[in-house]
Amino acid sequence: QVQLVESGGGLVQPGGSLRLSCVASGIIVNIYTMGWYRQAPGKQRELVAVITGGSRTNYVDSVAGRFTISRDNAKKMVYLQMNSLKPEDTAVYYCNAKHGIISSANYWGQGTQVTVSS
Repeated sequence: QVQLVESGGGLVQPGGSLRLSCVASGIIVNIYTMGWYRQAPGKQRELVAVITGGSRTNYVDSVAGRFTISRDNAKKMVYLQMNSLKPEDTAVYYCNAKHGIISSANYWGQGTQVTVSS
């Protein structure tokens, strides 16, 4: 059984930082592209950042330069370091694992709430 479990969300003031973590079980994470998505109230879920098995990264323009995605395959972990947080970053953040070939192998965590407010 595949599980992705996020942690690290919370309430932070504008300009602050948070580090999200996601631990995977039931998959060989090395062969998955791992990503972070977010969904704000009333909005569609959007891609925030992805990191391939070869550690290539990509970011949505709104977070580039502020957020950093990383992975530790040995620990089956993926991280999202979020700096210079803004109120518009408020959302539920979801961890995702996607296989490059098997389209059905696409897994989601339960989400962690990030609230940026003074």
